[in-house]
Amino acid sequence: MSITKAIISDVPQLNKLVNSAYRGEISKKGWTTESDILDGLRIDEETLTSYFNNPDITILKNTNEAGEITGSVYLEVRQPKLYVGMFSVSPLLQNSGIGRKLLMAAEDYAKQLNLNQLSMTVISTRHELISWYERRGYKATGEILPFHADKKFGIPKQYIELIVMEKSI
Repeated sequence: MSITKAIISDVPQLNKLVNSAYRGEISKKGWTTESDILDGLRIDEETLTSYFNNPDITILKNTNEAGEITGSVYLEVRQPKLYVGMFSVSPLLQNSGIGRKLLMAAEDYAKQLNLNQLSMTVISTRHELISWYERRGYKATGEILPFHADKKFGIPKQYIELIVMEKSI
């Protein structure tokens, strides 16, 4: 397993991975599924491609021995913090340490950029996920944001709020 920066030719694999981690039947084989609270896609190839044209955005990928992408994390410089998002691990490989390694790589990347705080948003009802991040040093800031109104990241089946979590490194 190795963690490296994703490149634009990775977009089809990233698209498949991210959507499988969050939506659809396959996502239910892991614990990060949002399929009970959101319909639609989590991301599309057009949006992913646009990320590679933004110098503030980096996507890290974890690949297996066969070169398949098994995990990824979206990182965006939002001075003075590094935003962590679209954190994805193949549902069939969750609980194997890939996620932990990706989060550590995100922290290393922040340090390389001289950023000492990471920030993320998490759906407020995802208690198991919030607990997982808390065990890795993230804390809720108390800030609550509405879910994306444009349905770009999915169609809510219920009212959804996002909590902001941060970690100082």
